[in-house]
Amino acid sequence: MNLKYLLTALVFFMVTTIVVAQKDSLQINTNQDTIVETKKDYKEYNPLAPAKAAFFSAILPGLGQAYNGKYWKIPIAYAGLGVGIYFYLENDKQYDRYRNAYKRRLAGFKDDEFYVNPTNPRVSTDALIRAQKFYQRNKEISLLVTAAIYVLNIIDANVDAHLQQFNVSEDLSFKPAVNFDEYSGKTRYGLSLNFNF
Repeated sequence: MNLKYLLTALVFFMVTTIVVAQKDSLQINTNQDTIVETKKDYKEYNPLAPAKAAFFSAILPGLGQAYNGKYWKIPIAYAGLGVGIYFYLENDKQYDRYRNAYKRRLAGFKDDEFYVNPTNPRVSTDALIRAQKFYQRNKEISLLVTAAIYVLNIIDANVDAHLQQFNVSEDLSFKPAVNFDEYSGKTRYGLSLNFNF
């Protein structure tokens, strides 16, 4: 008896499935001979562009940034180089000032700028030596900082030229994602990396 009901139910479901599965009247007609070509605006890759930008920045700081079209970076490069050169020259001037006074004291003169009167110096000879070391050290640091800014200018032009040719399309996305975990009932936060081929 159970087998009879089971077979009847099975036949009933098969018949209704056949009746329900009709042909779709809203079907889109696509011809096989028509190909839609999507144009993507890609720049042609130039492998020498980064080297050219770095060369231009090495010749004249900021020229590589102009070659890349990043004109707003040029004042930053010149401000960094200008500040480094200013502090180098200022420390060099102070170093020479204390160095000349020290040389005159070693020669036996008591007329340098650090003497208030001939018997009482405002700055001792030991203080002159310490000041020379201080300004010499600051002068060298200023030179290193200026050289580092010059090298960063070249590296920035090179990297920027590389990144201009980097393909950033909508087929690649990296965005935050919020997922709800059904098992624990907690919300999970994370990052989602999607590739579309």
